[in-house]
Amino acid sequence: MNRAAQIASALREVRDRIADAAARAGRSADSVRLIAVSKKMPPEDVAAALAAGQEDFGENYAQELRDKRAAVATVLAAEQVQVRANATAVPPVGLLLPRWHYLGPIQSNKVKYLAGQVALIHSVDNGDVLAELDHRLASTAAPKMTGTIDPQPCLVQVNIAGETRKGGVPPHRLAAVLDRFAVSSHATCLGLMLIPPTTDTVEATRRHFATLRELAAREAAVVRPNVSLSELSMGMSGDYVEAVAEGATMVRVGTAIFGNRARARDDDGPALG
Repeated sequence: MNRAAQIASALREVRDRIADAAARAGRSADSVRLIAVSKKMPPEDVAAALAAGQEDFGENYAQELRDKRAAVATVLAAEQVQVRANATAVPPVGLLLPRWHYLGPIQSNKVKYLAGQVALIHSVDNGDVLAELDHRLASTAAPKMTGTIDPQPCLVQVNIAGETRKGGVPPHRLAAVLDRFAVSSHATCLGLMLIPPTTDTVEATRRHFATLRELAAREAAVVRPNVSLSELSMGMSGDYVEAVAEGATMVRVGTAIFGNRARARDDDGPALG
């Protein structure tokens, strides 16, 4: 089995497990979006997953995302040239590009690689990043002489366990960050994101997921402009089934699709350091 076939097979298995978990929770499989975490993987792997029907991809490092987006586009364009060269009676297919998600920690000086460049930023956890997003997006809009630009969709990362080496806003400060979104000019908050401790038992991990769901429900009762809280990004390769059971609308799965990475990091979530 070649690499592309391995990735396609792994994707089918992950999708089947998501569908089964969703059905057991009384939900539709379509209510859960699978994000294939491609950090440290070559652009050819992204192209193979895309060919297998995967549309959403996640990266943890801003500059790697920038470079990989360009590299994947080059690989896909080359594949299209080959398709056209081999095409006879069958019309060549259109060029489908990935929908990119940013999952990692955000430094203000890296916002320039993200603002308006990704479908969703999962890891906002402070007002300084929001301020830089507003600034960058406003600067992008100005040359168009229209003064308008599509807002940048975001999630707020919550650090429920209080782990010092992980990003995320503490639960007691979540309302303040959401209030900051309410006055943002160019960013919207669609929901919350969580990375639970990796050493927890399955039961403890599920409690973290349930706590995030409860936090979202509580804050959703407060009417804020630019804030909807309809999305819950939680669950990785080792616990995405439990996350779906607790209401995840997005799961971030890397190792279960692409295999182990060359350098082990914090699995499918933002890297440590």
